[in-house]
Amino acid sequence: MLFLLHRWVGIVLGIFCVLWFCSGIVMMYVGYPKLTEVERLQHLPVLDSTIPMLAPATALQRAGVFGPLRELRLAQASGARPVYLAQPASVNNTVQTTMPAVIVIDAQSGMRLPPVDAAHAVASAQTYAGRHIELQYLDQVQEDAFTHTRSLDRHRPLHRVLLDDVDRTLLYISGQTGEVVRDAARSERCWNYVGAWIHWLYPLRGNVFQPYWSFLLDSLAIACSVAGISGAWIGILRWRWRQRYRNGNTSPYQNGAMRWHHLGGLSFALIVVTWSFSGLMSMNPWHIFNSGRAPLQQQALRGDGLYLTESDAAPALLLRIAGAKIRELRWQRVVGQTIVLAQAETDAPVILDSASAYQMALNQDQLLEAARSLLLSPVRAVTWQTEYDFYYYNRDAHSLYGDRIKPLPIVRLEYDDAYRSWVYLDPHTGQVISELDRRQRFSRWLFSMLHSWDWLPLLENRPAWDILLITLSLGGLLTGVTGCIIGARRLNLTLRKR
Repeated sequence: MLFLLHRWVGIVLGIFCVLWFCSGIVMMYVGYPKLTEVERLQHLPVLDSTIPMLAPATALQRAGVFGPLRELRLAQASGARPVYLAQPASVNNTVQTTMPAVIVIDAQSGMRLPPVDAAHAVASAQTYAGRHIELQYLDQVQEDAFTHTRSLDRHRPLHRVLLDDVDRTLLYISGQTGEVVRDAARSERCWNYVGAWIHWLYPLRGNVFQPYWSFLLDSLAIACSVAGISGAWIGILRWRWRQRYRNGNTSPYQNGAMRWHHLGGLSFALIVVTWSFSGLMSMNPWHIFNSGRAPLQQQALRGDGLYLTESDAAPALLLRIAGAKIRELRWQRVVGQTIVLAQAETDAPVILDSASAYQMALNQDQLLEAARSLLLSPVRAVTWQTEYDFYYYNRDAHSLYGDRIKPLPIVRLEYDDAYRSWVYLDPHTGQVISELDRRQRFSRWLFSMLHSWDWLPLLENRPAWDILLITLSLGGLLTGVTGCIIGARRLNLTLRKR
């Protein structure tokens, strides 16, 4: 039964094993397309303080927006004009899985912008690319090969615009806000067809298999783990530790695919099982990493939401005081104060008082005191970090979580609740950067560590990480390819007998 199980599961899964190892090597260097925060800021035009723009309260009033906001942004990000992007506050100001709709307001007239059409999308794309780049409007899609991402759900449908630049970049423009929300260069798109698109079985997305995609991926990962474990067991049983076989070897297979499969399987069975299992963990099967903990009480930091009044400074004054090359202004409510984050292309944002426009710094004592109320349980430890740790670290931009900015220094608050929750708080802006409970930290070990090997001593010492992962991948590929050869021969033999 053990031999039969390994034989037929291996025959079915051999090709998937080969595809996963090949695409995994590609994904080490080319990830799924995304628009990182750095890219987004680089392509935003510098806000011009000489352009007449309405004060935020006036613009909101003219647009008929009166409720509390979660945040308000000003940027030349939609339709080649400066716009306010107002995000209404969530229920009880807590973080929601589905973010509220964003209201787009013309910063000069105060009028709400109409639904995004092709002309609007082209204007946004031209602003992103620059005036010297020719472009072509393609179409409007709900989802395609490069937009299988939940974070884009609130922007659908998406407009596609192709740039006539060196990289033949494909831009995706939000059908709700008119912002560029994803870019994908031609090389990135091509490599993805043999990388992430294959690795995550995205050919099964957006068609009749869509409802079963997660189930199929989970089932294949489980079956691949079973094939690896059963193969290792058989490999050990067939290995002669003392008395050798007639051929004088410790393996009964003298040459060919069977011998290489035996030796490769014994050498790399552990990595095959590890990567199959950790790939399963990436899908959060049966929601095992969902603890059921209540969302953070963000009102502890943000109060009852953001309200803009006539006393809040106009953009022109804020831009003059913030300095040159500011690309975005972001209003937020933090520890009883309305602040403005003036963000340039790089570096941390300049913090301004919303009323006086003076540069300021948050009161750290007040900030930490407010952060203690993010959960109802007491805080048992507060750690100021100037370096990354095992759970809070940067990854390359192309990697799975590479689009997330991880600033330093950071404050880690550990709560004495039933879930052993941790919160990473940016002391400069007062923003919660990351939150982890016990199960999520466990996921860090079972998925990120085992699957990507993103252990800081390795990540900080390239190419050691590259050499190790490529070597292990080639070993797994050897096992998969020889398994496919053996499986094809077995199927041919079976068909001949019939």
